[in-house]
Amino acid sequence: MSNLKKEISLFGGISILAGIMIGSGIFVFASLVLVEVGYAPGLSLLAWLIGGIITLFSGLTYAELGTMFPETGGYYVYLRKAYGKGVAFLSGVMNFVLSSSGSIALLALVFVEIFSYMIPLSTLWIKVIAALIIILLTIINVLGVKMGALIQKIFFIAKLIPLLGIIILGLFFGTETLNLSFETVEQTSFLQFLPMIGFGVVATLWAYEGWTNLNTVAGEMKDVKKDLPRALSIAIGLVTVIYLLFIIALYRLIPYQTLLAVDSSANLPVMAMMSRFGQTGMLIIFISVMVSIFGALNGSTMVFPRVYYAMSLDNTFFKSFQKIHPKYQTPVISIIASGAMAIVLLLFNIRELLTFVVLGGLIFNTLIFISVFIFRKKEKDLERPYQVFGYPYVPIIAIIGLVGLFVATLISSFIPSMIGLGVLLVAFIIYQFIIKKNKAH
Repeated sequence: MSNLKKEISLFGGISILAGIMIGSGIFVFASLVLVEVGYAPGLSLLAWLIGGIITLFSGLTYAELGTMFPETGGYYVYLRKAYGKGVAFLSGVMNFVLSSSGSIALLALVFVEIFSYMIPLSTLWIKVIAALIIILLTIINVLGVKMGALIQKIFFIAKLIPLLGIIILGLFFGTETLNLSFETVEQTSFLQFLPMIGFGVVATLWAYEGWTNLNTVAGEMKDVKKDLPRALSIAIGLVTVIYLLFIIALYRLIPYQTLLAVDSSANLPVMAMMSRFGQTGMLIIFISVMVSIFGALNGSTMVFPRVYYAMSLDNTFFKSFQKIHPKYQTPVISIIASGAMAIVLLLFNIRELLTFVVLGGLIFNTLIFISVFIFRKKEKDLERPYQVFGYPYVPIIAIIGLVGLFVATLISSFIPSMIGLGVLLVAFIIYQFIIKKNKAH
């Protein structure tokens, strides 16, 4: 039974979720999506919309599980109840060793690397400063979920200001005619067209990543049955609208002929702002990205340790991880261990960390969505304060979206993916021959 304080309101839930989702993805992947869909602006907007819809359907599926099992721990709780402690243990270990801790490390690294564009830093100093930031946010979140949620609210609002600024600049002061053409640069057949759109949507899903994290602190929400579905719907819907308007604004600021010359690594927001404001515009974008990343980093530092806390209560993780701070009522050991693991992962590069972050989530979120069908069959009488609309089609669409992203990840980043699967194999061996064996005695 969780003893954590219930401090998170509806707005707190929205700011935590949207604050994690809006990181660097919208800034980094705008050009990648455009390239994937054959430089057709209309298709790129469609890809962003489909990505948002898949994410919304995924979030609503999660909402049913979160209101059925309003416990701190999120995905770990759902996997345990659907598949048993073994699968739940694998997911927890994967997240602690690579995925969740890797997300914290990745965000910290990207934050400092962007800072280094303004004040040059060596690779060593980038990693040292990233470690110091992780330590700082670890301390802040040990001081209480209320403190962490307050920081999240502040940075959620702060990161919206530059995003909305660019949106207003592009929509109302952009001089380029908005091109909504679905025509690709090269002639494509229908069979080529479908995977083109598919890979474009896959690219947007990277930017929507982070929507699962509110369920992790569901046990600390003041009114989880009402506020969890509302927070998920509002946050994901808000992020989708912001992303669409942001891309439209960019297309109003950058000439179409210039867009045709970009590659997947180009930064469209920087190009847009530099075309209007020169170096000052570039500085504005850098600061905007840093604000976005810091909000996502704080949210991640807050929510991820709650899973390890839940695992400890379930006797499938270190017993010390269930320790609650006597004054601040936070899972202090879990938070500190999460920060320490993230610091260790700073030894990897950004691309490797990105793969670690995505892989585990894709595997276990797919299993979680399948669990909705399992619970509907096995737990017919269980109270469901919220039921996902469009069942069974909405969860099925969510599953298809995640499977597509999993395949794309294996293709584009094979070796790091194998490392991730190797961690799962080791965790499976540990559970089968150590934890399970000890329980039998």
